[in-house]
Amino acid sequence: MAQALTTKELLALPATVDLPTAGKAFGIGRTKSHELARNGQFPCRVLRVGNTYRVGRADILRCLNIDDPALTSASTLEAIDIAS
Repeated sequence: MAQALTTKELLALPATVDLPTAGKAFGIGRTKSHELARNGQFPCRVLRVGNTYRVGRADILRCLNIDDPALTSASTLEAIDIAS
């Protein structure tokens, strides 16, 4: 089993990551990550781009029940604008 990423590391991820990095977020190794993706059983949505897999940061955070401060801040600002 792979060492899982910390919350700080998860929040620092780019918009999309490769499958091994996404697997690491869940404590899953490279081989198991690819096996789960091939079988449609990876813990969150996986995008197939050519011969590679990509996973969105937002999907990873959502599956792990971690609030994304970038999205939360934007939502708060939108709510303030609407109320004004």
